[in-house]
Amino acid sequence: MTLERWIALVFVLFSLGYGYLAFVTMDQLLPPFMQRNPIWPSTFPKALAILGVIVGMAVIFGPKKMAELDQTAQVDINYRRLHEYKLGQALALLFLMVIYAICLRPVGFLISTSFFLILGSTILGERKWFFSVPISVVTATGVWYLVQQVLGIYLRPFPFFMGN
Repeated sequence: MTLERWIALVFVLFSLGYGYLAFVTMDQLLPPFMQRNPIWPSTFPKALAILGVIVGMAVIFGPKKMAELDQTAQVDINYRRLHEYKLGQALALLFLMVIYAICLRPVGFLISTSFFLILGSTILGERKWFFSVPISVVTATGVWYLVQQVLGIYLRPFPFFMGN
């Protein structure tokens, strides 16, 4: 089985666990007045879980590539040459995600998300700052506007010392 099928299997298992949480545990805590609603807070997680299982199964049981049919095809990842892959980028992105999660509340959504997107694109190889900076700022502002104004979920846009 190829690497993408193993990843799809892990994705299916994750979706099944997520679906169990959505179908079994989330609905037990609803107050009585919400139990009569046609759409519950668990409706979207249920749909995501079902969609995740369907997509994962499609990858697992989908048609095989020509390289898989060829008996002389090489393995996708050679674990003996793991040092040749770009593990530094992956670890740097993971570290950046942790720093982003830590800085999100004290620094504010707009600043921390903009810096996360700028530094993340730099780590992945984007060198044109005149594209990266405005796109990151516009994206962070757009997401903040959608979450804050459209959905009504409060996100602190700036650091605490700059006010609300």
